[in-house]
Amino acid sequence: MKYTVTLIPGDGIGPEVTGATRQVIEAAGAPIEWEVVHAGQRAFEETGIPVPGAVLSSIRRNRVALKGPLATPKGKGFRSANVTIRQELQLYTGLRPVRSLPGVKTPYSNVDLVVLRENTEDLYAGIEHEVKPGHVISLKVSTRHAGERIAKWAFEYMRWRGRRKISCCAKPAVSPLADGAFLDAFATIGEDYPFIQQDTLPVDNLAMELAMDPTRFDVLLLQNLYGDILSDLCAGLVGGLGVVPGANIGDTTAVFEAVHGTAPDIQGKGIANPLAVLLSGVMMLEFMGEKKVADRIERAVWDVLSEGKHLTGDLGGTANTAEFTAALIDKL
Repeated sequence: MKYTVTLIPGDGIGPEVTGATRQVIEAAGAPIEWEVVHAGQRAFEETGIPVPGAVLSSIRRNRVALKGPLATPKGKGFRSANVTIRQELQLYTGLRPVRSLPGVKTPYSNVDLVVLRENTEDLYAGIEHEVKPGHVISLKVSTRHAGERIAKWAFEYMRWRGRRKISCCAKPAVSPLADGAFLDAFATIGEDYPFIQQDTLPVDNLAMELAMDPTRFDVLLLQNLYGDILSDLCAGLVGGLGVVPGANIGDTTAVFEAVHGTAPDIQGKGIANPLAVLLSGVMMLEFMGEKKVADRIERAVWDVLSEGKHLTGDLGGTANTAEFTAALIDKL
């Protein structure tokens, strides 16, 4: 049986890192056929729209997509292509596993936590206006439905992944209604999962605690803005955005993606690290039920990182994208 998966190569280094990922996934024997569509800067240049309807239709049809980093045209009045995809497809769960990797030196070891971010509301609802010159109002949207939906997803994820503790983090002292509603939704859903340890933590306290000892955390549940900021902080704990996978998941569709940028400064030089997209691809394979193939790729990644002979420049090595990819395929 073959699965058709939407592939969005992305902008900047996107085609290089998604191309490398595609090579590894195919070498591992994944039964995938790719449907390639374009979004972001390239799509804007070709169609005048950063996220053409054909992209959304492809993802809806195939249910699963792998995406490279996207650029959004500046000064054109367009919302982020990434935000558009999440909101149009109701990909309400932002999933960011953060793990220490062999051969990647950081101040911390044994980090193994998951950041879950509510993707559809908060300030990212995009509701703002200038009430008078020099005075702008932005609305923070928080509904009970969205809070309970992401909390339910979080607890079910933990139940099936063997995670034992979840911390819901917000700032109710400053935003008692919006953040309070998110915490109330978490508490309500949490009553159905008494076997999972639950606590709440002010988001500023969380930032400090992560800097002091990230190993004490298991799963973090946050609203959109807090999750956006702190998921990047957590990536920094294990080596940066170049080594951390990501996914945006809804009830019927899921988009797996690198969380780093388009890196136009190294575009076309063949030195980009494809690891973040590749690990996102591993998550995608697990999501599709191709656990054996996912495990093969993950073992190859761990072997190459542990040996340290074919690392890209951002990991302290001298290998280019092709050499790193070839080393992974050789391990397979």
